[in-house]
Amino acid sequence: MLDNYVPLGGGDIRLYRAIREAVPVLDAAVMKIIRLAGGFEVKCGDRKTETELNEFLRTVNVGRSQRGIDAFLDNYLDSMLTCGRAVGEIVTDGNRDIAAVLCGNVCDVQVKEGLSPLDFVICGRSESGKFEPLPYQNLILFTPFNPEADSPYGVSIFRSMPFLAEILLKIYNSIGINWDRAGNVRYAVVYKPQGDIIDKAYARERSEQIAREWSTAMQSGKNGSVRDFVAVGDVEIKVIGADSQILDSEVPVRQILEQLVSRTGIPPFMLGLNWSSTERMSAQQADLMTSELTAIRRTLTPVVEQICDLWLRMHCRNCSFEVCWEPINLQDAVEEAKAALYEAQAEKMANMDI
Repeated sequence: MLDNYVPLGGGDIRLYRAIREAVPVLDAAVMKIIRLAGGFEVKCGDRKTETELNEFLRTVNVGRSQRGIDAFLDNYLDSMLTCGRAVGEIVTDGNRDIAAVLCGNVCDVQVKEGLSPLDFVICGRSESGKFEPLPYQNLILFTPFNPEADSPYGVSIFRSMPFLAEILLKIYNSIGINWDRAGNVRYAVVYKPQGDIIDKAYARERSEQIAREWSTAMQSGKNGSVRDFVAVGDVEIKVIGADSQILDSEVPVRQILEQLVSRTGIPPFMLGLNWSSTERMSAQQADLMTSELTAIRRTLTPVVEQICDLWLRMHCRNCSFEVCWEPINLQDAVEEAKAALYEAQAEKMANMDI
């Protein structure tokens, strides 16, 4: 599937999902980004409205036996990172309230642009199979991830990975084949007749006898018993491929993983890859990751604001609100514990001096 990669609509999404399934470190990187994005709460000018709105966000139905806007944003962000865009739907009921907020499949919708970049509609398949504008466009959530100027669709973080991912999979596949051969050894039994007349006359019969005895000895070993192999004459036994050296894959695998992981923006040490040689380098990578998460939050904030704004209008509440994200903290818990210990020791020593 990766050999014949052509970036056509719909096929690229299946390719990106295949890459994520085939390379576990990339799947872990996406899950790390989703977890590190964190939660939020909404601040309103009216305290009662703020309490009711946050309670709605905590308990809203998001489908598939899940509740809470956090579960919705996890699926929404997962689709946005993997597919380059995410689509959702706000479901209302007859009681002037929001019944559910659901994620959709990006392959089921298309964007139809108008005369200007500000004029576009979301289209879905009709009963005839054609893409037609969906009703209630104000209830549809659509977010492209880092969209380009000539396309309304976003860019997946896996867009630049197919070539390197294909090489990485070939390396791992060859490693598996080599180890399979190492565990399932093949032997070459060579019988060399001597120069006398008897050996030359019975060379064929002795070769067939040696082959039978060797086959019997190997079959007994498979059954758990030990059987000696006895032969007369000049018989040489070699392991096929024992002289060939297995290539060292550490350097090429690391070079490829460095390229793949750098695209995700996740520091390598967060994925269990010990590439950072200094503590300062890890701290700088954590700072860069904080900037990446802040940018992702800026992309998700309009989605949350659209949901909150609709809830306020449906409940006839006229007050301003603000989406406040939780502080991003990538500090090591061990270092924080050490700092707390040092402070406690310093305070204890100060009390002893008094």
